[in-house]
Amino acid sequence: MASIVHEFRARGHEFAFIHTGQHYDPQMSAVFLQQLDLPSPSLNLATGSGSQAEQTATALVRLEEAFLRLRPEVVLVEGDTNTTVAAALAAAKLGIDVAHVEAGVRSYDLRMPEEHNRRLVDHLSAYLFAPSEGALTILRKEACWGDSYVTGNTVIDAVVRYGSQALPPAGLGDRPPNAFALATGHRAENVDDVGILREMCEVFARCPIPVVYPIHPRARKRLQSSGLEAKLHASRNVTLLGPLGYLEFLWLLRACRFILTDSGGIQQEATAPSVEKKVFVLRETTESTEAVDAGYAEVVGTNPQVVLPRLEDFLSERWTSPGKHPYGQGDAGRRIVEILEQAAPGFMLTHAARRLSRRKRI
Repeated sequence: MASIVHEFRARGHEFAFIHTGQHYDPQMSAVFLQQLDLPSPSLNLATGSGSQAEQTATALVRLEEAFLRLRPEVVLVEGDTNTTVAAALAAAKLGIDVAHVEAGVRSYDLRMPEEHNRRLVDHLSAYLFAPSEGALTILRKEACWGDSYVTGNTVIDAVVRYGSQALPPAGLGDRPPNAFALATGHRAENVDDVGILREMCEVFARCPIPVVYPIHPRARKRLQSSGLEAKLHASRNVTLLGPLGYLEFLWLLRACRFILTDSGGIQQEATAPSVEKKVFVLRETTESTEAVDAGYAEVVGTNPQVVLPRLEDFLSERWTSPGKHPYGQGDAGRRIVEILEQAAPGFMLTHAARRLSRRKRI
């Protein structure tokens, strides 16, 4: 949401920035506010961890209380987290318009909690900001009632805006650019299944070039409890790093030879004009189908007997960037705010002296 926040500030709109505290570790939260030059949150709800139901329910109750105090005209939510669905549901129940950034994204993999979240939010939203034409088509096929627009994805805005500020992370050693693979892995359907996690670790350990792996706290717990972290260290092919700030991760994204990941956002970031990297998706499905169609992403699963030969083949090829940018050039935040200015005149995300009249929808 950083580019939207910056647009609000530049245009003089008042707004409330609510941090639910779903991510509460400083390396997963505070560092991003600092590096992306975001204001201090107006509210921090300290939702914390818990089961899927517990985390969503806690966020729902606390967000409802916050919205009753703030009385916003519009509530913007992004993506597919538990925070996203809790905020959308709390706002909709109070009769507040919801604007969904990154709407219409689908993997059709019902093992993913995020898939349920994003589908629910799209059907609760008055404004739907699709990152691509494909996402817009999905919104129309599902007959989502909100007003839909293609805006590009705000993650591309961040890559473009902060690319020149990227910093090499500590602990990387003297690895030169383009001589290592960047790996990430954190999705529940992967790291909570020891068999799949073991396959991913084998891919990293036997990858034909060295691997740099910044570990999400959730994944690190699973690696330690299963004894796989020690095996990665013993392989001597994997450099394990702790959670990174955005600027450090962006440096790895721009400097690596290719990417191994189960992240949806990284598949999209790889298509940014200043990145343009090949991504091997360690899943059986992806919601970032535009990245696949454009030639950046390739879904390979986690079976080492499939993935490792494909990596060898890739290194022997002369891969060149397709040069396409399916998620935009880096102006999604500006386009979203301009649409809100036109579609909801006078909207203000702040304490309101009165509720503005909202247009009826058919």
